[in-house]
Amino acid sequence: MAYSRGLRLAGRARGVLTGALVLAANAACYAQSCSLCYTQAAGAGHRFIQGLRTGILVLIVPPMFMSVGITILAYKKRNRTNDKKESDKSENDW
Repeated sequence: MAYSRGLRLAGRARGVLTGALVLAANAACYAQSCSLCYTQAAGAGHRFIQGLRTGILVLIVPPMFMSVGITILAYKKRNRTNDKKESDKSENDW
């Protein structure tokens, strides 16, 4: 029991570490801007830049949460068909 709990904790720690590494390595994200967006943002005021940042968050956050939710549901339901055995003399047992 304690061994499996330790494995789950190690898996979570590995996931958190991977996530932190991805977030920390955002230097590649700066190379993803197009020239039109860059020129528009460079010539704009503070309010426009704040609006642009808010718009980016609005467009990124909901799909990210939906992807995480679907992944969690798929992980929890991964062995759902294997949980129930039909009977001891069933022909469907391999």
